Amino acid sequence: MNLFYYLPRLIEKVLSKFSYYSFFIETKNTQTPITFSLWFHQKILGYNYKAYWPVHHTSVIGGVENIIAGVETCPGYMPGCYIQAKGKIEIGDYTQISSNVGLISSNHSLVDSRQHKIDEIIIGKYCWIGMGAVILPGVVLGNFTVVGAGSIVTKSFKNGHVVIAGNPAKPIKEIDHKSCVPFKSEFEYNGYIKSSKFNAFRKKNLKY
Repeated sequence: MNLFYYLPRLIEKVLSKFSYYSFFIETKNTQTPITFSLWFHQKILGYNYKAYWPVHHTSVIGGVENIIAGVETCPGYMPGCYIQAKGKIEIGDYTQISSNVGLISSNHSLVDSRQHKIDEIIIGKYCWIGMGAVILPGVVLGNFTVVGAGSIVTKSFKNGHVVIAGNPAKPIKEIDHKSCVPFKSEFEYNGYIKSSKFNAFRKKNLKY
């Protein structure tokens, strides 16, 4: 028997019996399942431990108190992401973010690199941010926006229902409103927190 293979699964099974750790079971069939490996690296080993949602140990999260992550939305869940939230970053429910994505809510002053110009990023519900995309300060993306891999998003697409791509990102295809499916999971979590308890958590721990 390979102890290193079975031990994490045994620990997860035991923890899942406690209501505090019900997310191990209840998120299994979601887009962002909370696995024992993610939880262990984050909450025990300390990688991105301040984040209230699961984050891959290779991603970097700054300014957790400025980030509002929607239901089943976990920026940095995939490897290699860089989330810099000097200003507010708000991401809607069921929005998925791929590997190596950058979300940057502030930039250096053109005339004094010691100074930062702080703005915000707002991303709607049911969006998809492709691998290697970068979203810059001041951008607002509406619901059902798809950002192509490697895109640099410098301006807003507030109406959503669009595929954007390129550098700078431009619309390449509209998405039919009637075809979009606003689904919901059986169990809803904002990261590790049951959605029914998220507003109370937000008021106590987040700036926005």
